[in-house]
Amino acid sequence: MISKPLLRSLIIWAIFIIGMLLLPKIFALLGFSKGNLRTLIQACYLAIFAMSWDFISGRTGYISFGHPFLVGIGAYTTAILSYRFDVPVMYSIPIAVIVTMIGGTLFFLPALRIKGSYFALVTLAFMELMYQLVQVIRPDLTGGTRGISGIETLTRGAVNGYYLAVSLMLVIAFVLWAILKTRIGTALSAIAMNEESVKGSGLSTTKLKLFAFMVSACVAGIGGAFLAHYNGSIAPRALFDINFLFTIIVAALIGGSSTIIGPMIGAFFLTLLLEKLRPWLPGAERYFVYGGIALLLYMYQPKGLYAIFWQVVDRFRTRRGGQS
Repeated sequence: MISKPLLRSLIIWAIFIIGMLLLPKIFALLGFSKGNLRTLIQACYLAIFAMSWDFISGRTGYISFGHPFLVGIGAYTTAILSYRFDVPVMYSIPIAVIVTMIGGTLFFLPALRIKGSYFALVTLAFMELMYQLVQVIRPDLTGGTRGISGIETLTRGAVNGYYLAVSLMLVIAFVLWAILKTRIGTALSAIAMNEESVKGSGLSTTKLKLFAFMVSACVAGIGGAFLAHYNGSIAPRALFDINFLFTIIVAALIGGSSTIIGPMIGAFFLTLLLEKLRPWLPGAERYFVYGGIALLLYMYQPKGLYAIFWQVVDRFRTRRGGQS
């Protein structure tokens, strides 16, 4: 027998998946341009990065400020392999993911032994280090400050690009959700609440944190590699920009940290909000506006839009129950 909470989760997943797959049809019926669909594609990739960040930071409480470091490793690895060395994409992307997991682990593993603001500062330093290195070390491979353009793309057209991005997002989301339903997922959540208690129970918190980081790095590497092949170009200024880091973190927090659907909701909310603000605030000023909106929402409900949605549903049920 399937428990009621699990059944409710499966129903939500089914509705969410069907809705995401039908969006291109809905957009076509409403007369929206393909530019709107490309905005949703960017939202899908942001959702992947937000879920990746949330898996390590939202679950274990270790706040990472260096997530673009992982995204950049995946993007640059597949770009260099496919563009410079003519490695087929079907090989360059898996290699990029593996390199992201190995490279990220070598850098971040020592940082997992420290806590709080020290961990955040160390991860931020890694992101800045990566930004500097790709510009000065072997610019003939990395493209230096200009980056790499002319990278092979995987799809043609906004509709095909959307279905690839949304399928990738949904598969990653479902896999992460399944992992978090296991005992490992429960142990990871316990680390954020009381790491010493987890140690006292006989579990190795270092191994658990390493597992969470490896999964997070894997997802970030996948997202970075596919994003590079969607855009057809990469540049260090875009990948290692503080606004990019800020957007990833805010998407996870405003949507609902320590959930899977929450970061996706936050990613789509922020991407669409930024796009709507673009005609009035074409520069970086719009980040202050959406940052203020995000702060107000977070102050009203720290658990994010996901919790607000369920509050509305519960109130609706209560009113219907009172009327009947």
